[in-house]
Amino acid sequence: MLDDPAELGTLFRRGELDRDFVAVVRFQGPRANGMPEMHSLMPVLGLLQDRGHRVALVTDGRLSGASGKVPAAIHIVPEAACGGPLARVRTGDLVRVDAAENRLDVRVPAADLDARSADPAPAAALGLGRDLFGVFRRQVGDATMGASLFGDPS
Repeated sequence: MLDDPAELGTLFRRGELDRDFVAVVRFQGPRANGMPEMHSLMPVLGLLQDRGHRVALVTDGRLSGASGKVPAAIHIVPEAACGGPLARVRTGDLVRVDAAENRLDVRVPAADLDARSADPAPAAALGLGRDLFGVFRRQVGDATMGASLFGDPS
């Protein structure tokens, strides 16, 4: 479970990703930090697949273009910054991505998941001028509605 996409590369370089896993990258939606491109994660995930590992990506962010051979569940709504389910996922939770069945499951008992408090968006979502656009992030709709400022935000 990552709140900063750059952490994936750091973990890879340290050799901590030589296994099967689902990379859950949260707080990347329009309300958190404006939906930065997640495509930079694909080379690392692709290399791990080439090594024989089963990997996938789950994010409330965006992934333009093809994800290639890596299964990816993107634009998860409601996004983590709005208290969506990804804000309750913890490192070590079993996450199942089944592209053939079009399913995404967090294998934690529903009562346990519901009882968890939603993590707040990390301070890293700000900075680089993003804090100037806070008023827009508070008003933007969810990704399924085009992350628009016009209309009723979710």
